Amino acid sequence: MRYLRFSTGLHCRLPVSIRGVLAVLLLLLSGQTVPVQAQQEVNRSIDAQGKRYYTTPARQAVQRGLQYLAERQHPDGSFGSGSTFKNNVAVTALCGMAFLGDGNTPGRGKYGVQVQKAVDFILASCKPSGYIISPDSISHGPMYGHGFATLFLAEVYGMTRRKDVRVKLEKAVELIVKSQNSKGGWRYTPESKDADLSVTVCQIMALRAARNCGIFISKEVIDRCIDYVKKSQNPDGGFRYQLVRQAESEFPRSAAGVVALYSAGIYEGQEIENGLTYLMGRLPNQRYFRGSHYYYGQYYAVQAMWQAGQQYWDVWYTAIREELVAGQMSGGSWRPDSSNCVEYSTAMSCIVLQIPRNNIPIFQR
Repeated sequence: MRYLRFSTGLHCRLPVSIRGVLAVLLLLLSGQTVPVQAQQEVNRSIDAQGKRYYTTPARQAVQRGLQYLAERQHPDGSFGSGSTFKNNVAVTALCGMAFLGDGNTPGRGKYGVQVQKAVDFILASCKPSGYIISPDSISHGPMYGHGFATLFLAEVYGMTRRKDVRVKLEKAVELIVKSQNSKGGWRYTPESKDADLSVTVCQIMALRAARNCGIFISKEVIDRCIDYVKKSQNPDGGFRYQLVRQAESEFPRSAAGVVALYSAGIYEGQEIENGLTYLMGRLPNQRYFRGSHYYYGQYYAVQAMWQAGQQYWDVWYTAIREELVAGQMSGGSWRPDSSNCVEYSTAMSCIVLQIPRNNIPIFQR
């Protein structure tokens, strides 16, 4: 593998098998015009991979899922149902990401209206402090919502360069940076003094997405996060919830741990190898595996395998694709587990299935 490093300590991995990618990026960075032939070669490579994995049944399942979500959007642009998740910024952001994965942007595409309304709701939920939170849906862990919402705004800003989005995005990023605790992680609220891996991965992904679209992120913030995540890994390669707790590894947060390292710019090393080995022992279609936080785990696992390379990706994506396609309900949704709502499970399933389309920068190789 070859790497292109950034001054912040973040870097993106470029598989040498994708011919022309490195040359195109170097031309872009130097301010030169990219030859049409080189750009077309890169596009063909990406399109070929997407078509190979994003099969007709997967595409049809996603279209049914997106239609279901579009019909469930509230008038104010939010998504979510039930007493806990109605008008939830995290669920709204993830539904928005599902539409972005299909190639829609605010006001453009089949679901451009739905994306625009979701953006409007998230912007309206931004407080002067930068905190993104809806007073109508405050869960026990609102920094989850803040992280997902910041990630969504970063992706929207990168696609549109809208000034109003950038202003709110910069404030949201500032709040994340200020909320990092002394150990390098994040917790349920901005004022928390402790941290956990699950909230931490939401924040580092948001910071990576913001950095990708031109928002400055201090290298110190990233380095402290890397140290926290590495210390959270157990000897078996999985990850525990908090440093203060000696807990067994569990699949969902272990997938999140690997993605946290990737998001921080760590693409190789013993921690990555051990984490991937742990995850590969828990392939989809294993009965014990479907439980609490199923969709959360698959959301991070598919990202980890996409970044890990062909030997991991081929096995993992084929398995989760078949499982999700088979598990879709007749109305187009996916049945939620005990920890979320139907809009969340449906959005997560659509995001997972669309990863090989490579439409959203934060998920790209």
